Amino acid sequence: MTRKHRLLPASLLVGTLLLAGCASTHPATPQDPYESFNRSMYSFNDAADRWVMKPAAQGYRAITPGPFRTAVGNFFDNFKDVYSAANNLLQAEPEKALNDIMRVALNSTFGLFGLIDIATPAGLKNNKTSLGDTFAHWGWKSSNYLVLPFFGPSTVRDGLGLGVSLGINGPEHLVYHNTNEAVAFYGVYGINTRARYLDLDDSLSAAAIDPYTYMRDGFLQLRAKQLGQPNPTQNDEMNIDDLVSSPASASAPAAEAAPAANTSSHAEASAAAHAEASAAQ
Repeated sequence: MTRKHRLLPASLLVGTLLLAGCASTHPATPQDPYESFNRSMYSFNDAADRWVMKPAAQGYRAITPGPFRTAVGNFFDNFKDVYSAANNLLQAEPEKALNDIMRVALNSTFGLFGLIDIATPAGLKNNKTSLGDTFAHWGWKSSNYLVLPFFGPSTVRDGLGLGVSLGINGPEHLVYHNTNEAVAFYGVYGINTRARYLDLDDSLSAAAIDPYTYMRDGFLQLRAKQLGQPNPTQNDEMNIDDLVSSPASASAPAAEAAPAANTSSHAEASAAAHAEASAAQ
C-alpha cells in the first residue's frame, strides 16, 4: 500500500476535526460544542450501519461458526497489542510494554499468527491502550466529544490519535500491500466486530428517547473511567480543545458538562459496545 493511500484515512479524520471546529457555535452541552456536526455524522453512520454493516454482519454470522469468528477477532487483537506496547512505552510503562510484547510473541508463534489467544490464559494481562490514552497521560485530560465518520463516538484527542496511528506504517501492512487488500483487511475486521454486537442493537433504541445523547453521555463517562479521571462535572482543568478553537476563552477554564443522570454500568457497557461495534481502528 503506497504512502498516499495510507494517508487517506488519516486525512479524512483530520478533515473531520477541522469541519467540527468550524461548526462550533454556542453549544447547549459544554462537552459537545460540535453537536450539530456530531448529530449529522451520527445519522450518517447510523444509515451506513443499517444498510451496509448490519446486513453484512448478519450474513457473516449466519455462514461462519463461532470459533472462526473468535479466531478472526484474536488475529486483529494481536495487532492492537503491538500498538499497545508502543504506547505503553510512550506512557513510561515499561512493565506493561514488556507484557504486550510477550503477548504478541506468544500469540504470533504458538497462537498461529494470533488466531489463538494463548497469552491471556498464560497470565499475560490485556493492557490495550492507544495514542489517545498517551495524550491523556501527558496532560490532555479533557477533550470535546466528536463523532467520526465510520469510526463512531470519539473525542478530539482520541480522533487525532487515531489519525496519526492510521497514517504510520504499522504492523498490519505486513498483511496487505495495496489498496484493495487494505479495504478487504479492514472490511473483515469491521464486519467481524459488528457481528459480535448484533444482539445489543435493541438496547440503544430502548435505553433513551434520544439515542444520540445516550451514546454520547455513556461514552464520555466510560472514557473518563478508563483514563482514571473524575466525573466530568468535577473536572476543573482547562480544555485544550477550547484553547485551539476559541482563543478568547483562554483566560477561563473550560469545565466538562454533566453527563446523563444514568451512570449505571449498563449505560457504560452499552455505549462501549456500540462504540466498538461502529469502529474499525
